[in-house]
Amino acid sequence: MPEKLHKTRGLVLRTVKYGETSLIVTIFTELFGLQSYLVNGVRTSGRKGSGRANLFQPGAILDLVVYHNELVNLQRIREFRWGYLYERVLTDITRNAVALYLVELLTRCLRQPEANPDLYHFAEDALLHLDRSPDAVAANFPLFFALQLAGFFGFRISDGYSPRTPFLDLLEGQYVAERPHYPHYLEENLAQVTAELLKVMQPDELAQIRLHHGQRRALLQAYETYYALHLQDFGSLKSWPVLSVILQ
Repeated sequence: MPEKLHKTRGLVLRTVKYGETSLIVTIFTELFGLQSYLVNGVRTSGRKGSGRANLFQPGAILDLVVYHNELVNLQRIREFRWGYLYERVLTDITRNAVALYLVELLTRCLRQPEANPDLYHFAEDALLHLDRSPDAVAANFPLFFALQLAGFFGFRISDGYSPRTPFLDLLEGQYVAERPHYPHYLEENLAQVTAELLKVMQPDELAQIRLHHGQRRALLQAYETYYALHLQDFGSLKSWPVLSVILQ
């Protein structure tokens, strides 16, 4: 089957050096879902080569012209350029840490090269909001993203918090009346805050949810546990320890 050229947006997830001058780049594309690309000659010495390689850092949003052949695992890119130039995500320490968390969480969830434009648009919009949002929104953004992302993979937490159902059972993904007999649950303030986060429809609303460092850290850890309970071989997020220190 001959390769065909296609225009697509793409979100860079992971980059690995290949040979002397090339990269193998994992990109979540709008048109084809999760794909791997061989990009030749972008690590050549000199300012031009270095600048081209910078386009493939995790979190970058690119406009691409790609060859696509469903019979091969490693595709090729013909043209690439910035699809969006970040104002703060790549330079602000907090936003960069949040962006790397979002990208890693998304990467751990994606398993098959299937097109999912709704998920792609959600992920891209999340990074755009993160770049433009005030600090109070950025601080809560990883919590919002983690709760929303789960819905795309079929295990969104059901928002049923009430005084009669005050415990969030992380194994079942729902609020329950009695404390579970296993340790995977949230209660009291953390269960209530999660219910508030589940009600958020637009990222700007996150500024209204006031949390301190200890609460964010506990919730991030609980949500990672939630993913590990619902996705086989999920593992541990490498970005979480950094993020848990940076977020205030």
